[in-house]
Amino acid sequence: MSDGERSEATGTDGTVGEREAASFVEYGIEDRPPLGTSVLLGFQHYLTMIGASVAIPLVLATTMGMPDWATARLIGTFFVVSGVATLGQTTIGNRYPIVQGGTFSMLAPAIAIILVLQDRGVGWETMIVNLQGAVIVAGLTEMGIGYFGVMGRLKRYVGPLVISPVITLIGLSLFGVPQITDVMSGVEGAQQNWWLLGATVVLIVLFSQYLDRRSRAFKLFPVLLGLAVAWMLAAVLSVAGVYAPGSPGYVDLGAVAAAQPLQPIVPFQWGLPAFEASFVVGMFAGMLASVIESFGDYHSVARMAGKGAPSPRRIDHGIGMEGLGSLFAGIMGTGNGCTSYTENVGAIGITGVASRYVVQIGAVVMLLVGYVGYFGTLFATMPAPIIGGLYVVMFGQIAAVGLSSLKYVDLDKQRNIFVVGFSLFAGLAIPAYMGGISAGQLQAGLADVAVLGPALGTDVVAQTVYVIGGTGMAVGGLLAFFLDNTIPGTDEERGLTAWRDLTEDDAEFVSVVDRIRGRDGGAPTSEGD
Repeated sequence: MSDGERSEATGTDGTVGEREAASFVEYGIEDRPPLGTSVLLGFQHYLTMIGASVAIPLVLATTMGMPDWATARLIGTFFVVSGVATLGQTTIGNRYPIVQGGTFSMLAPAIAIILVLQDRGVGWETMIVNLQGAVIVAGLTEMGIGYFGVMGRLKRYVGPLVISPVITLIGLSLFGVPQITDVMSGVEGAQQNWWLLGATVVLIVLFSQYLDRRSRAFKLFPVLLGLAVAWMLAAVLSVAGVYAPGSPGYVDLGAVAAAQPLQPIVPFQWGLPAFEASFVVGMFAGMLASVIESFGDYHSVARMAGKGAPSPRRIDHGIGMEGLGSLFAGIMGTGNGCTSYTENVGAIGITGVASRYVVQIGAVVMLLVGYVGYFGTLFATMPAPIIGGLYVVMFGQIAAVGLSSLKYVDLDKQRNIFVVGFSLFAGLAIPAYMGGISAGQLQAGLADVAVLGPALGTDVVAQTVYVIGGTGMAVGGLLAFFLDNTIPGTDEERGLTAWRDLTEDDAEFVSVVDRIRGRDGGAPTSEGD
């Protein structure tokens, strides 16, 4: 869908409404830019999520005490899984242009599992196979949630007053990530390199907002150009000795030269998975938080690309495919699940590139890159301040998309103001509280609750409450869901009437089975390429 292109949607009252892509959309979901352009655009999409794809395996490897060779292979494994899962989601999943990869929602329970195993005195080899087992079970459960239609059935109770806080909190809750607030390095007391972070922000804003009318390159590649210039600047200053090893902004080019050319990334590369009930429950809680986040991501992508709101059938296929991606991640041994990347959604807002084909090309590139040790190590050298600058620009875009959904709601009604305000504030405050205590402290507090203490103080309940309570979009989404569906209000003032008019029919989503068999049993059909 090109700039300004529209599609029609029939409302519940028989009227025809319009779905219009955001004015900045340069390439819509069905568009196919030239191959060379698509490679660069796809690479740009993946650059936006490098922070998560490198940060998550680095945190896991450091916590487990993995040797350098295993850490490099773990990073490569994340790239491979991301490429395969993205191809699956864009071809046989919900078919939205959303990059798939590791999730921070499952990082918290993963660290908790590692700490428990550290107390037992086991090595990293035992830790990673236990993580594998927990992720595999979580993935199978998520597949059930998706393909049995659980989220699709809940969709009729989910309107703009629920979606808006979820998407907004996805952006706002990430303002405190280490890449923005500070840098985790081996230098005691090291602080953020605000000059480098600021330079990255200025470059991306300059290219995307001020120079985009001067050249098509600035319009299409603002993130790629901004990161490349900032990265090269940091590398030059590192070689010149301005940035010392271990300091924020330092680029370790020597690590790239010492990397392995090829990495043998295969299923069960660390060993066969191990399964322990308490570990599975903790990972299950992280998976639930990830599902809620993805639910919001689907709506934000559809909103940007002018596809209306996703149908229950499309949502179910998307969640089911994410579960399959997590299952694959467990088999390959990432120690983490698979989810939709919020960073990728933000990239669409900055670049205007929402092409499924572009994301698929990027997925193929990332899949191949995962097996080449030089590339994984090169990505790992990107300084945290540069990633932080990227996040500052992107996460604001995501929050704004969430707030824009409120245009369907009657904001003159006090009940609507209350639902939005309360859910947003709680979605920021409760995770902040959870971040100041441990899961053990929470469990002890729940055990002291009168009458219900013996049930609430179990490992299962405490771990679930701790993970979900520490995830802003889960807290805000659940509260908004409850309040919006219990406080009296008409469908029109809640925005449900307009929301239903914009929601695609189930028949509009053509699954892979439909495309193979043909929707009406005739010749195969296709929904784009």
